[in-house]
Amino acid sequence: MLRDTHERYGIVSRLFHWGMALLVIWQAMKFFDRIDEGEHWIGQTLVPWHVSVGSLLLLLVLLRAVWALRQRSNRPVAPPPPLMAFLASAGHVLLYAALVLMPLTGIAILLGNGYPLTAFGITLVPGGEEIPWLATLGGSLHSPVAWLLLIMIIGHVGMALVHHFIKKDDVLHRML
Repeated sequence: MLRDTHERYGIVSRLFHWGMALLVIWQAMKFFDRIDEGEHWIGQTLVPWHVSVGSLLLLLVLLRAVWALRQRSNRPVAPPPPLMAFLASAGHVLLYAALVLMPLTGIAILLGNGYPLTAFGITLVPGGEEIPWLATLGGSLHSPVAWLLLIMIIGHVGMALVHHFIKKDDVLHRML
C-alpha cells in the first residue's frame, strides 16, 4: 500500500518519516563535534557529511510536504477534541518549518561566508563573494533552530508514547 488510508500511513509516508528521522539523528551528531574539537570518530566520520545530509533533508522535507498535501484526504483521522487537533496540527507545521529552516540557515552560513554549497561531491551553488549579513543571519539562527527542533522532536516522540501507553490508541501503530 503506497498511499495513505484512513487506517494507516502508506509505505511512502512511512519511508519519508523514518528515513528523515534517521537522517535527523545523524545530523544531531554534530552536537558531539563540540567535544574535544571534533577529534573523535563522530567528528571524523559523520560530521563531514553534515552539509550533504542537510541538503538531502531539505529536499526530502519539501517532497514530504508535497506528498502529505496530496494525501491529506486519505490521512488517518481520529476525532480528537478541537484544541488537541489544533495543537497536533500546529506541532507538525512547526516541525516542518524547523526542518526547512535548519538547512536554509546552514546554506546562508556557507554562502554568506563565500563558500560553495556542495552536496555529495556535487557543487550546487558555487562560492563567491562574502555576504556578511547573510552569514550573520544564518549563524544567529542555525543553532537556536537546532535546539528548538530537538525540543520539538522530544515532544513529538513523547506524544507518540503518550498515545501508545496512556491513551492506548493506535496513533503510533499507524506510522509503524
